Amino acid sequence: MYKRLLVTSALLIASPAWAASDDSSPPSTTTPGSATTTSAAAASSAAQAPAAGLTPEQQVQLLQEVQALRERVQALEARSTQVQYTPEAPEHHKLLGDNNLELYGFVQLDAIQDFDRVNPDWAATLRPSRVPTTSGEFGSNGQTIFSVRQSRLGAKSSGMISGKPYEAKIEFDLYGTGDDAGQTTIRFRHVYASWGPILVGQTNSVFMDGDLFPNVIDYWGPTGMVFLRTPQIRFTFLDRNGWKAAVALEHATHDIDSGNLRLIDEELASNIRSNEELPDLTAQVRYAGKWGHVQLSGILRKVGYDTVDTPDNDPKGSQTGWGVNLGTSLNASLATFRLGAVYGRGIATYMNDGGMDLAPSISVVPGPGTITLVPKAEAVKLLGITAYVDLQWSKQLSSALGYSFTKVDNTNFQDPSAFHKGEYASGNLLWTPADRIMTGIELLWGRRTDNDGDKGTDLRLQTSFKFNFSSKDIWD
Repeated sequence: MYKRLLVTSALLIASPAWAASDDSSPPSTTTPGSATTTSAAAASSAAQAPAAGLTPEQQVQLLQEVQALRERVQALEARSTQVQYTPEAPEHHKLLGDNNLELYGFVQLDAIQDFDRVNPDWAATLRPSRVPTTSGEFGSNGQTIFSVRQSRLGAKSSGMISGKPYEAKIEFDLYGTGDDAGQTTIRFRHVYASWGPILVGQTNSVFMDGDLFPNVIDYWGPTGMVFLRTPQIRFTFLDRNGWKAAVALEHATHDIDSGNLRLIDEELASNIRSNEELPDLTAQVRYAGKWGHVQLSGILRKVGYDTVDTPDNDPKGSQTGWGVNLGTSLNASLATFRLGAVYGRGIATYMNDGGMDLAPSISVVPGPGTITLVPKAEAVKLLGITAYVDLQWSKQLSSALGYSFTKVDNTNFQDPSAFHKGEYASGNLLWTPADRIMTGIELLWGRRTDNDGDKGTDLRLQTSFKFNFSSKDIWD
């Protein structure tokens, strides 16, 4: 098409020359389908021979114009053979099917003024079990602590595989525990994957009710609630219409208190170890709606012990541990009430703070002129209570206020300084000026009571600054 248009233009430019030529010249004849060929030939002849009746200057000008038109036709013909490609506009995020990946977390600074003193390894949070009952045990009262240990980073993938939903998560914070107690170091919280009703990996215990945890800024939180993330194999056999039911086999860890066995045999007391022969069996039934939720969960476990560096690891044995945990959250206008109670034997490992799973008790067997002391292991009774209310004053202002305790029924052969009761209370005012930003102030009080009745308290004021982030802020 371009060629035809430009040849026609050439003919129009050359028409004055033809008009000035001999009128007696016979007109050219064309047949259908040959118009383009004849016109092209005429243009070529005009380019190759001077037109009659024109001055030499006009002839030169005409030839230049025809040559320019020829070059333009050739350029357009070359362009028409090139493939035109327009690349897609870049996308910030592109989902593959029903799958997505999110990187998330937050940075948090806790500025704490402790008016008393706790174990320095746990100074960045308030755990009643770490409050001293002997004045000056950890030094002078009045400490200032700055900590970023609550800061968190995680990655979560979710979507569909073979028609069933899946989720995989790896998440850690910086709060060192165990051998890393007191350190700012990586501590894994969640490492698990689920597909349909099956979950494997480390996450919240089925015995735990995570919705009982109030909106506090202290890291550890209420002492009297079940709170443990542990490796497990879980099967959720009901999850519809607000109902959920699940069972799990969970990694067993036992907290053994050797008590006063050292009075009988010091070496024996120091060589007793926990013996985890079987996983813990946990189960839960839960119902949730707009009003809140209610959850009943239970645990059955074998709490064992044996002795190292002895023939056949004697003495050794085990006790049956069990527990029942009932919790609920109730929504009422601006308030959300969080109430929970847990009771059982040998379940201290699953508690947020305080207690022991197994401890020695002693039986006195009188004989002729003698008294024989017969020690045995006992799964320790434990009661935990949590009562908190979260208050949403406005979109930006909120508070959490409440009290919690853990109490154990010490055996008759535990040390006088053994943990007996831990109490925890707090109140705060939090401000969220933007969706990803939070700051607030919290007053905390904790008290520990020993087996012999000695008490120690801690009072502190915490101010926190928190900034959340998510890859969804970039991709969505």
